[in-house]
Amino acid sequence: MKVGLIGLGRMGEGMSRRMMADEIQVWGYRRNYEKAEEAYENGYVDGVVTSIEYLCQEVKRDGPGIFMMVVPAENVEDTINELLQYCGEGDIIIDHGNSNFKDTRRRAQRLSKLGIQYIDCGTSGGVYGLERGYCLMVGGTNTAVSVCAPIFRALAPGIASATRTDPLTHASSAEYGWLHCGESGAGHFVKMVHNGIEYGIMQAYAEGFNILKSADLGKNYVGQGDAEVAPMADPENYCYDIDVAEVAELWRRGSVVGSWLLDLTASVLRSDPKLDKFSGGVSDSGEGRWTVSSAVDLGVPTPVISSALHERFNSRGLGNFGNRVLNGMRYMFGGHNVR
Repeated sequence: MKVGLIGLGRMGEGMSRRMMADEIQVWGYRRNYEKAEEAYENGYVDGVVTSIEYLCQEVKRDGPGIFMMVVPAENVEDTINELLQYCGEGDIIIDHGNSNFKDTRRRAQRLSKLGIQYIDCGTSGGVYGLERGYCLMVGGTNTAVSVCAPIFRALAPGIASATRTDPLTHASSAEYGWLHCGESGAGHFVKMVHNGIEYGIMQAYAEGFNILKSADLGKNYVGQGDAEVAPMADPENYCYDIDVAEVAELWRRGSVVGSWLLDLTASVLRSDPKLDKFSGGVSDSGEGRWTVSSAVDLGVPTPVISSALHERFNSRGLGNFGNRVLNGMRYMFGGHNVR
């Protein structure tokens, strides 16, 4: 099997190496010649070209081709348009990025009219996927997914990556780390919800560790003596010097809140306990918004995910003007001081 890979960043490199290890031939595309040469010399592609035209010629040399896109969502449309100059009936295009499932449905319908199969493959694993494997949430036709199954098997973590829930049953593809979730868009829909859940989990960890870090505020507490700030109740109860990094390490062992996200948190806290290199402004790449929007469409309550998304807005100062409006109202109706 031969594939064309567009997007040779760290994630694309890891995916390429896993496919090559499973004897899938990978041809990569890098527009920059020096970067293309570097990819080839470092051994994470079987061949590399500097134009989409040459990539299509090589991959389609013996028949229809399979092309994998590992590019940001905002670049997907342009990449497809470039591929369409050289692709045609029988070819398969796989989107491994975090595209909006509604865009994916539209693209699949457009390409199907040209005889091109379009697969959406929500991919989780990031830069650790080379070692751990990638969790793959796949949408598309049965025919296209069957053709590409060897690719998904090569990328996925494998059945040994987790204890089987029911070892007496026949193992499904999900137990190997990939799943055909449904027709076009289903893969990106499941990945969207996956990332929405991630928002909520990460926010809960962040808030919990913030409480632990603040557990010593009673030590130097001095009552304000005014009505603007509610006094701390029983400050003597909050005089603990808790080593947050050590708690994170502790919770990795036998705790019900243990997870890979906690592993990563423990690692960053160990290397930088005060997290001084981070500003505290947290980005949101789209999936959280799409999850909340879909929940509204469906009438499904998502208070945790919605709150986590809004907290990311707040972390970037997007609530500052609203807070100043509150300052203004309190000042006007009660002469309250600004804090």
